[in-house]
Amino acid sequence: MTGYASAQLQAPASGAEGAGAGRRLGLEIRSVNSRFLDLTFRLSEELRAQEPALRALLTGRLKRGKVEVRAFVEGGEGASLTEPAAPLLARLAQVQAAVQAQLPGARPLSVADALRLSAGAGAPQQDLGPALLELARGALDELTAAREREGARLVAMLRDRLAQLAELARQAGPLVPRLVEQQRLRFMERWKEAMQLAEGAAVPEAAQERALTEATAFAIRIDVAEELTRLAAHLDEITRLLDKGGEVGKRLDFLIQELHREANTLGSKSATMELTRIGVDMKVMIEQMREQVQNVE
Repeated sequence: MTGYASAQLQAPASGAEGAGAGRRLGLEIRSVNSRFLDLTFRLSEELRAQEPALRALLTGRLKRGKVEVRAFVEGGEGASLTEPAAPLLARLAQVQAAVQAQLPGARPLSVADALRLSAGAGAPQQDLGPALLELARGALDELTAAREREGARLVAMLRDRLAQLAELARQAGPLVPRLVEQQRLRFMERWKEAMQLAEGAAVPEAAQERALTEATAFAIRIDVAEELTRLAAHLDEITRLLDKGGEVGKRLDFLIQELHREANTLGSKSATMELTRIGVDMKVMIEQMREQVQNVE
């Protein structure tokens, strides 16, 4: 199911003078529909080491979905630029000279390069792992709540379609016996007309038997009682799975395919416009269910 969650907190300061104070640690989680769990991480440079811990956390909480996790550290309004210590700058100059002695074409360090390198060497590396995992847990709680709300809406929609399908099946039930009786009477009328035209030349018993045989074959050809029985069984099973909850998306997807098969067969056996309309309405609702049922976990 789809969902979005984000969280931020103040990044812990590092170093004796509180280097890094005023920075914010942020995390976003986006989830879209997928049959399997597919995780993508977009982490800033200083957070890349936390990917295994984040992956373990998400796989323990999520089962399906294409999930993108974005984590970053950015400066806040109180962030300040720390001036590198003179000994550190001198050391960078020595290293630059040594490199250029071996590689004359090497580019000199820029101010930005010096600030970046001195920031990394002038203070111990911040351990952002605990803070990032704390953010991820909070964001996962928010994401789970959003997915549950969407799931409740999907289940309500599916239950509504199930009720409509059951009503259509109820309407289709009496149509076939009535149609069979109408067709039997029509065959008998044709037989009587044939007898009158033949003026006794044909054997009445043989003609009547042929008419009844054709009526029986027609009744068998258009009988959809078996399809309606299976359709009702599938509707009951889908209702049971929705009541049960949990990871039922794949089973629901299979049952939707079976519903579609029965609706197609019912439509192909249709011998009246009313039954054809019922079959078309069924397929429309089943298709609406099919588009959403894979989202249900």
